[in-house]
Amino acid sequence: MSPVLRLEDLRTTIDVRDGVVRPVDGVTLEVGRGELLGLVGESGCGKTMTALSILRLLPTGGRVESGRILLGDDDLAAMTDPELRAVRGKRIGMVFQDPMTSLNPTIPIGKQVTEPLELHERVSRAKLRERAVEMLELVGLPDAKRRVDDYPHQLSGGMRQRVMIARALVCEPELLIADEPTTALDVTVQHQILELIDDLRRRLGMAVILVTHDLGVVAGRADRVAVMYAGRIAELTGTRSLFGNPRHPYTEALFEALPENAAESGEKLYSIPGLPPDLSDPPSGCRFAPRCRYATEECVAAEPPLDGEVEGHDYACFHPVGEPGLTEPSRVVRVHERGGAPADDGSGVEDAPLLEVEHLVKDFAVTRGAVLRRKAGTVSAVADVSFAVAAGETFGLVGESGCGKTTVGRSIVGLEEPTSGRIRIAGTELTSLRGKELQQRRRETHLVFQDPYASLDPRMRVGAVLAEPLEIHGVGTRATRARRARELLAEVGLPADAAARYPHEFSGGQRQRIGLARALALEPKLIVADEPVSALDVSIQAQILNLMNDLRSRHGLTYVFISHDLSVVRYLAQRIGVMYLGKLVEVGPAAEVHGRPRHPYTRGLIDTVPVADPWADGREGGVTGELPSALDPPSGCRFRTRCPFAQDVCAAEEPVLRTFGDGHQAACHFPIEHGPLEHNPLEQAATPVYQGENG
Repeated sequence: MSPVLRLEDLRTTIDVRDGVVRPVDGVTLEVGRGELLGLVGESGCGKTMTALSILRLLPTGGRVESGRILLGDDDLAAMTDPELRAVRGKRIGMVFQDPMTSLNPTIPIGKQVTEPLELHERVSRAKLRERAVEMLELVGLPDAKRRVDDYPHQLSGGMRQRVMIARALVCEPELLIADEPTTALDVTVQHQILELIDDLRRRLGMAVILVTHDLGVVAGRADRVAVMYAGRIAELTGTRSLFGNPRHPYTEALFEALPENAAESGEKLYSIPGLPPDLSDPPSGCRFAPRCRYATEECVAAEPPLDGEVEGHDYACFHPVGEPGLTEPSRVVRVHERGGAPADDGSGVEDAPLLEVEHLVKDFAVTRGAVLRRKAGTVSAVADVSFAVAAGETFGLVGESGCGKTTVGRSIVGLEEPTSGRIRIAGTELTSLRGKELQQRRRETHLVFQDPYASLDPRMRVGAVLAEPLEIHGVGTRATRARRARELLAEVGLPADAAARYPHEFSGGQRQRIGLARALALEPKLIVADEPVSALDVSIQAQILNLMNDLRSRHGLTYVFISHDLSVVRYLAQRIGVMYLGKLVEVGPAAEVHGRPRHPYTRGLIDTVPVADPWADGREGGVTGELPSALDPPSGCRFRTRCPFAQDVCAAEEPVLRTFGDGHQAACHFPIEHGPLEHNPLEQAATPVYQGENG
């Protein structure tokens, strides 16, 4: 069968102030009808620019310099702008990473969905509305007939991404390009969007190019995978061949950086040294050679061709790893056969709790009216949450977006005032402190934000950013504060001259290192890290996780690590707490919570996480349905509206935390019997523990 799309020696350039950047430099690949091709690699490897080059949606100064982009028999690289406009949206659909910035906030979503249809075909207004509802129903948007007139801000992140997919598919294109479509979404919404794309491409027979840095996403979805590095294809083969027998050292290094591959042993993650090359002046020879542990003089002197001993498995390397022709796991361990969680020996963890959260409640008032601001309701963000964290321990707090985990973290560091409840650090109750006492106590806690760029003042040099907490608390002189800033940069692995640079001059991983350095400035006892690695690719994520572990050992730090990624939490934390709609539904040692989950929600989250293992069959479960509104949470067990085990008692009575072993608790009337992780939770028997009037 002839391919839907074929790229032949594609080269793209972007004119910049200091020269010419070549983000796509000789890419050749194809994708067939009904096939899903995964395009993976680190940030800056050229995968997004390859996708944008196909549609010639390049930034200012960008152009396709040479090569062919064949959509069927038509060469998009040779088309004029009017000819391209006839292709975009009609024959090729595009789903961008951030739906909020891609959708017009002033236009109803129904009109935006049908805009490509209106441009390419003559359709009546009534037919356009009918088609909008049809497409929104196709992508699974709840209550599509009513939602068609909503605006983007009225929808959740997952719903907005569904709208983007509906818009991309409205003209039934031959090819769908999805550029990081789930990066900003939590694990359950991510699962729903990926299932939707996979289902639609099978039903409609589309070719799909999925651009992502998440290896778990392509493992369970892609037919073939292209690994990109520095604007070129490093390896290209079938998914099982890639995961079972990676031949390029770069691919091997990406797998070794995955936290799930070191969760059981708790060993340090492999961190690829150095940074990707400057594509305005790339190195000669193999572009990965400066970071490769197997590089020789040959690698520096000559560029390896993209080929291989076995047809269908190409790689650009003079010294390949793995074995020719193997398609079963060799160097990559099958994750679902591991089981368990970090084998942490508890070193540095003391028995006495440093942090105690008791019956924490945080409600937010919802008001109406621009002047009178009348109270219209209450959002129950955190509802009676209690847990303790030992000194030197990492406590992972996981759950979907909107579950209340960030509000708990902000309450701990004093950025939110609890509605009720107590928070104690080292025996001192923070909720009763005021004025200077509270300011002094706040020195002992610090928050590391999810987006380091948004939390760093772009007008301040990094040295001033690091010295600011010291200045606010009156610590030292200007000279000692500057010296302390340089010491902090060294602590997080950045050079001393970084103090004179601005935040925009650093990569995402480097900015997160700066955020950690700022958190250490006042030598806190406790650091609350709110999704600190969610926006980072796998290699940079490994560096930050290793750094956090090193800092914990070096300074005796205690972490509350907030995340929706259970594989990351499983690697880093000694204990895990699972939150759902403001409630703590399960808490316990990481090995127990991940290996023997008792609450159906915890099990659903585990089965929803994309696993970098194409052999991980039997994990079809997961959390389904929509998260209820915190304005009007369900009675009894808040999870019952999405629970496969729910019965009448779940609506009538709220379950309390019950003990299932040493420190392992879950709040469920019908907890899951423990079993191997590869089983579907819907097929497992629940253990009834409710003892009502009828026993």
